[in-house]
Amino acid sequence: MCGLCGILGAGEHWTDSDDVLKKREGAETRRRERAHQVALTNRILKHYGLKMADWQGAAFVVSNRTGASEVIDHFAALWPTAEKMIKRPCDPLDPKIVDALGR
Repeated sequence: MCGLCGILGAGEHWTDSDDVLKKREGAETRRRERAHQVALTNRILKHYGLKMADWQGAAFVVSNRTGASEVIDHFAALWPTAEKMIKRPCDPLDPKIVDALGR
């Protein structure tokens, strides 16, 4: 996706809807909840040498250690994009990752 399309967006995905973002206890603003989602996701992505950033509240940027990056519209595109970037499968439910998150 080009940068302009990332900003304009392709419509709201359920993972990014206000209903979902306001479910968490302590949820305050949509922007803050996206930041919370990104922080949690980055705890997993670091095991793959990747990180994600919110981009203007309209998309996300997934990048690796060399600076390569991909713009994604929503969380549903995260794992396919991550796998494409690291050229191997990602399993966010890998017991080693889940164990590391519990610490």
